[in-house]
Amino acid sequence: MKLFYQQMLGFFLIIALSIGIIGYSAVHSSSNQAYEQTYSRLEGYAKSLGELAQEDSPVSPSLDENFLNKMQTVMQGEDMSIKFFDLARNQLYPRTVLRVQLPEWITKKVSQGKIVKIKNDHTNKGPAFSNRDAYTSIIYPWRDSKNKIIGYIWIGARVKNVEYMIDQEKRKLITALGVTMLIAIFLSFLLSFYMTKRIQRLSSATKKIADGDFDVTLQAGQVDEIDDLARNFNAMVKALRRSNDEIAAQEKRREEFMADASHEMRTPLTTINGILEGLQYNAIPKEAIPKSIELMQGETKRLIRLVNENLDYEKIRSNKITLLKTKFKAFEVLNNLVVQMSKKAQEKNDKLVLNCPQDLTIYADKDRFTQIMVNLIQNAIQFTKDGVIKITGKHVEHGAQFSVEDTGIGMSDDQKKFIFDRFYKADVSRAKYGSGESGLGLAIVLSLIRQHGGKIEVESDLNKGSKFIVTLYDEGYERFLKKE
Repeated sequence: MKLFYQQMLGFFLIIALSIGIIGYSAVHSSSNQAYEQTYSRLEGYAKSLGELAQEDSPVSPSLDENFLNKMQTVMQGEDMSIKFFDLARNQLYPRTVLRVQLPEWITKKVSQGKIVKIKNDHTNKGPAFSNRDAYTSIIYPWRDSKNKIIGYIWIGARVKNVEYMIDQEKRKLITALGVTMLIAIFLSFLLSFYMTKRIQRLSSATKKIADGDFDVTLQAGQVDEIDDLARNFNAMVKALRRSNDEIAAQEKRREEFMADASHEMRTPLTTINGILEGLQYNAIPKEAIPKSIELMQGETKRLIRLVNENLDYEKIRSNKITLLKTKFKAFEVLNNLVVQMSKKAQEKNDKLVLNCPQDLTIYADKDRFTQIMVNLIQNAIQFTKDGVIKITGKHVEHGAQFSVEDTGIGMSDDQKKFIFDRFYKADVSRAKYGSGESGLGLAIVLSLIRQHGGKIEVESDLNKGSKFIVTLYDEGYERFLKKE
């Protein structure tokens, strides 16, 4: 069964059940009210008859048959009937062939001052006061002027007259219930249509998402849980869109990396293979053999460096390395790096400037800290020509901060978003062999810094240069999660 019909049936059953309960209560209440009104009217007639009888004959009220005949005539005009019984429970009036004797339990209750009410003498356990018609009746004490019970009066109205009023109320109620049920069906249809329509919109949007369309937005108000679901759905779509864009960007960078890696590996392998063939067939002069071997070693180192960078990144990313953190002087490490990398900087006509206190102490893995700074300085040299690269170290609260600032090509805001992603190159056209060619350098830096519990920030303007700021904290003050 479709949800629309389930909703409609559910709403209809709830409304129908409510209407049924209300209808039953109304009919029951109406029936009781009709009988109570009849009892009240009969009791009023009984009191009036007693008062008239006492006025007519104070000593023995209503025992005069002429008087009783007059009363019977009056009651028949109201479609009622009366009967009188003596203290022995025998019927005194009217004097018919069929006479009724009151049960003892009735006279006992009446003698106690209670009025016996009989809803239907043909269905009641007591006597039937007429063979033809069923009566609703009461049995009332008959008293003399001294308020002494001298007999009993039965006064009844035909049940069909009482039930006629009840039937009238039932017909009105059934008509009202019928109209209400039609309205309920219509409202159930509207509510079900409204609910299923909203769910169908969610289903349709979900299908579009499954087909790869992430430009889907649902209208969401502040009404109910479906609106909450729509808002959550919109948030999910935004997250999926971002993830999809990131996956596409990662895939593009992966393809670029594979192309670059293939090119980088093909070139040294071709060189090595050519030299080996030359050596095999004695095509290389003896005086050129040492130079050829040196060239093969250089190309082999390039291949090893490319493989090692990938392996190193995977180990760092999956937390498969163990940091041996100690306290040491940062100046010694940075000064050695400046000396070692000065030659490479001079090739680009760059100047390395170190500004760091000699007593600056940091808490880190010394080898990994060296690796972080090497990558940042190499990155600065790679993208700077005829410029200045400043390496700065200083003490900050509960830690130390280092920065590498260059005057190179810089980056745009879009490039900064992905600069720490694997395989990403801010400017492929400027990438050179030997420094950051794999696109893994900054990804490795980010992973290592996070495993140290530190943080890295980047400031850059296109064509003005970049500044990478690394903060490493003292023991016990590490702040950031050790994951990428």
